[in-house]
Formats: sequence, structure tokens, C-alpha cells
Amino acid sequence: MEERDDELKKLASITSDLEFTSDLRTQAIEQLGTIGSHDALLVLLEIVANDRLTTKERELALERAKKIVKSTHQ
Repeated sequence: MEERDDELKKLASITSDLEFTSDLRTQAIEQLGTIGSHDALLVLLEIVANDRLTTKERELALERAKKIVKSTHQ
């Protein structure tokens, strides 16, 4: 469990660090979407709310968050 928390923290850090390329931040968002946990969902929603990121990144995070929500309600 701690390993998963560390992974989430690392991915969250990458997505909010504007020193990284947009491609790298996008890959981190994709990985958060594949984790699919409640904590990953919360991180994705934080990304959606981060107005320093590009619209494309924020929309991707929202799309991945929606998929997590849909997968938990089937």
C-alpha cells in the first residue's frame, strides 16, 4: 500500500511540475488513470483544478477521472 502511495505522490508531482514537458505530464496523467483507485481519482481532480496546466492536460485528467467513476459504478 505504501508503494502505491509513493507512486501516486510521484505521479502527482510530475503532473504539477511545469519544468517537465507537457508530454511527460500527459504520460503521468495516463498512468494515474490506469491505477483507477479512489486516491488516483482525487489526484486527477486536483489536476483538473490546476489552472497553470494546459487545457489539454486538464481535459485529459477529467476524462480519466470520469472513467474511474464509471468503472466503480457498474
